Amino acid sequence: MPARDIYHRTVKQALIKAGWEITHDPLRLQWGSKDMYIDLGAETLVAAEQQGRKIAVEIKSFLGPSEIEDLRNALGQFILYRTIMQTTDPGSRAVPGGA
Repeated sequence: MPARDIYHRTVKQALIKAGWEITHDPLRLQWGSKDMYIDLGAETLVAAEQQGRKIAVEIKSFLGPSEIEDLRNALGQFILYRTIMQTTDPGSRAVPGGA
């Protein structure tokens, strides 16, 4: 299991305060025999649609020696996770911000 980012607790509490239910901490993705972990999985009920919205939240602090390297790694992680989520759950809407 990966180490938690220094902002993990803060982000988790902000999601809860905003009405999200934390469903996974962390959210496990499987691709073949490989396991990957996204920091948080959450969902909320959208009253107008009468169905839940789900999001996956990867928390990054960008504290490494190079902010550009941190950004490159975060973007690569986002693309990888989005692709796996769309492949394993074609009905999901894995886009920035979880919309």
